[in-house]
Amino acid sequence: MRILVADDDAPTRGLLARILKEEGHEVRAAGSCAGVDALIASAEFDVVVLDVMLPDGSGVTLCARLRAADVHVPILLLTARGDVRDRVIGLESGADDYLPKPFAISELRARVKALGRRGPVLRDRQVAIGAVTIDFEARRVRVDGVALPLTARELAIVELLAERRGRVVARDHLIDVLWGDAKDSVRASLDVLIARIRRKLGVHASLLRTVRSVGYVLGEGE
Repeated sequence: MRILVADDDAPTRGLLARILKEEGHEVRAAGSCAGVDALIASAEFDVVVLDVMLPDGSGVTLCARLRAADVHVPILLLTARGDVRDRVIGLESGADDYLPKPFAISELRARVKALGRRGPVLRDRQVAIGAVTIDFEARRVRVDGVALPLTARELAIVELLAERRGRVVARDHLIDVLWGDAKDSVRASLDVLIARIRRKLGVHASLLRTVRSVGYVLGEGE
């Protein structure tokens, strides 16, 4: 995978780049928001590992700006502030995942791998669920014919739910496929992302239903 690492601390930035290169990834590094902007404008990436505290601005603000500019590369935010409120703010900015410092190298590798994982490939090229159309080939979702601005992680959730349209998909299955672990922080992230997808669906939010203590359904229930 092609990975962009952004951290204001040069030793940390170098360590992250080395770890990911040892996994066989192609890594570019930046130490500022301006550096991230320049790299994204000049190359395509599969994952961005983005520190929240950068010398010329906030990584959270940068994430929101990238999403507003229709940059949908998966983004993993890194921060020393790991309470629930900060995680929610990070995810609401458009990030796909949030990893508090200090973290285990094995967890970083697993999170990056999960973000780079593509959604399910289905036999159907497109699936229509009410006013929502999921194009698996183009990896695009439209509502009433208008493209829905989803992040990579949000898109993966919608694709997994659409694969079993009308049937319940267990929370643990979503977490296992998208994150690979079942920590409380991951469960909180899933809750935030589901809520964010519902808001983006607008008047069609009822198509994405929660089955208490079990999981989620996209479409009419069985």
